[in-house]
Amino acid sequence: MRSTLFGRTGLRVSELALGAMTLGRHETGHAAVRETSGRILDAYLEAGGNFLDTADIYAGGTSETVLGELLGDRRDALVLASKYTCATRPGDVNSGGNHRKNLVQSVEASLRRLRTDRLDVLWVHARDNFTPVEEVMRALDDLVRSGKVLYVGVSDWPAWEIAQASTVAELRGWTPFTGSQLRYSLLERTPERELLPQARAFDQAVFAWSPLARGRLTGRQEEAAVGEADEAELRARETVRAVVEIAREGGWSPAAVALAWLRGRPGNIVPILGPSAPDQLTDALGCLDVELDVDAVDRLDTVSRVPLGFPHDFLRDEAVRETVYGDRWAAIEDRRSTYRRTTSEVL
Repeated sequence: MRSTLFGRTGLRVSELALGAMTLGRHETGHAAVRETSGRILDAYLEAGGNFLDTADIYAGGTSETVLGELLGDRRDALVLASKYTCATRPGDVNSGGNHRKNLVQSVEASLRRLRTDRLDVLWVHARDNFTPVEEVMRALDDLVRSGKVLYVGVSDWPAWEIAQASTVAELRGWTPFTGSQLRYSLLERTPERELLPQARAFDQAVFAWSPLARGRLTGRQEEAAVGEADEAELRARETVRAVVEIAREGGWSPAAVALAWLRGRPGNIVPILGPSAPDQLTDALGCLDVELDVDAVDRLDTVSRVPLGFPHDFLRDEAVRETVYGDRWAAIEDRRSTYRRTTSEVL
């Protein structure tokens, strides 16, 4: 497994991350949980992975507890990430949200469960509309300065607000977001409208959760996909069908094909694998050996494409481009662009 950089930082992270949301949920009984989780973790590390992604609410905190028990002296060689925001104590109005009190309490609890003195990455798990971005960014900066958190990222925020928060942080000398986490897959391409351009503009690493669309891109659920469906569902069925057919032709698994497509997207994108069993991880790791040719990529791009909406589709119109750039617009080569051209689209 190769490594990439965590956004604009020098931190090296593996090209696939291991999501720990399912750790601690496998069977009844702590010994069984540890055994299954340990096999998944060992297989991921043996494949060359180094980024572990958990959260304070995963399995009611058990995910962090199990990881803390399993890591041992391997911890320093890994990039350990957790999240805060979501309510963890029923009845406590301040146990959820992005305010300073919940931030400090959540991080202290995560450190105890993970048996470590720092988090390499702390994600803000979701947007809390009650807490001003200035409070969030200043409180995060304080934790970075204390050494309890090394880098900060953001998950499930609107693009404009991520940009606002990062700009405020940079102007005031605080720690900015250097990574963003979002739902992105062949069946969820709407981040291409605003979130991915925002991440590229601020040089943020993008970690894609649910890269297999909750298992649908494995192709195992499609046999029963019949009956009436709206346009979005028909597009989803056609996309899964294309993934399955390309996988069959190449001798790969559908999961590997879907992840290979995602890894080939423009920008610094790291899929988060969320296996609940070792064989699922093996299946997903197969994407490292998949080489999609131009025709396969073009087919997947075309069948899964979603409208970008206004103003993006408007500005793509050839007549509008000529009005904006003049009749020589097609001869302009933007060397700063990270967009990738295929035979069917320009992102």
